[in-house]
Amino acid sequence: MVNTLVRPIFSFFTFPLQLLTLGLFTLVINGAMLALTAKLVPGFFIRGFSSAFVGALVLSIISLILTHIFK
Repeated sequence: MVNTLVRPIFSFFTFPLQLLTLGLFTLVINGAMLALTAKLVPGFFIRGFSSAFVGALVLSIISLILTHIFK
């Protein structure tokens, strides 16, 4: 639900920053969405934003690999 409802709005307002960083700010957005999900889902805990950022980085790499495998 977070990726469906919140992420597009957040991405829209940070679009200039994404252009400036050549898309690397997307990792920050993914980390923020992961942290927000941890706040909303009981039993899912992330210690801080740095952990959420690393988790988002790992999820992005796994998603990239799986996309290339099943393409």
